[in-house]
Amino acid sequence: MTPLPQYYAKELHEAMSGLGTDETVLIEVLCTMSNHEISIIKQAYEGMYGRTLEDDLISDTSGNFKRLMVSLCCANRDESFNVDQAAAMEDAKQLLQAGELRFGTDESTFNAILVQRNFAQLRQIFIEYQNITGHDIETAIENEFSGDIKKGLLAIVKCVKHRASFFAEQLYKSMKGLGTDDSRLIRLIVTRCEIDIGEIKNVFLQQYGESLEDFISGDCSGHYKKCLLALIS
Repeated sequence: MTPLPQYYAKELHEAMSGLGTDETVLIEVLCTMSNHEISIIKQAYEGMYGRTLEDDLISDTSGNFKRLMVSLCCANRDESFNVDQAAAMEDAKQLLQAGELRFGTDESTFNAILVQRNFAQLRQIFIEYQNITGHDIETAIENEFSGDIKKGLLAIVKCVKHRASFFAEQLYKSMKGLGTDDSRLIRLIVTRCEIDIGEIKNVFLQQYGESLEDFISGDCSGHYKKCLLALIS
C-alpha cells in the first residue's frame, strides 16, 4: 500500500546501502521511467533520506555506469513524439562511429543519444542503424560494452522497442533456474500490477510459452503464491 514513489525510493536506497550495489534495481527503475516519474521519485527520496538520489548515485556507482545513471537521474529526455528522419540517420552514423568503427568505444555518444532522444526518434534511429550495418543496435551494444553499462543501455533499448517485453524478461529472470529472486519478483509484480500487467502477461506467454500464472505457481508456494496470483489476476 506504500505509494509508488516512496516504494521506488526505498528500493533504490536499499540497493545502494551497505556493501556493494544492486545494479539491477537501479537499471530497472532509472532506465524505464519517464521524466515525471523520475522527478517524483527523486523528491520522495530526498524527503525520506535527507540526501539527493543523484548524490547517492555518484558516491555509490562508478565509471561509465555512474555517468549513465546520473544522466538518467537528471530526467532531461525529450518526451515529444516528433520524428526527424534526417537527424535519426545522423545519430545512427554517430553511434556507428562511436562504437564499431573505432578502437575503443566512445560511451558518451551512446549516453547522449539514448538518454536524451524521445522514444519515437530512438526507434527511427535503431531502424537507420540496422539499415546501415545489417544488424540491430543490441548486437552493437553487446559487442562494444560489458558489465553494468551494457545492461543499462540494453534496458533502455528494450524499453524503447517494447516496454512490456522488458518487464516480462525481468519476471522470467527472477524465477528461472534454482531458487527465486523474491525481492525482484515482488517488486516487479507490485509496481506493474496496476499499470500494464495484462500486457506483460500476454508478452510473457508469447516469449516463454507458459503463462505467468503457471510460472509463478511452479516457482512459489503457499500464501505467497496466492498473493502474487491475486495481484496479477
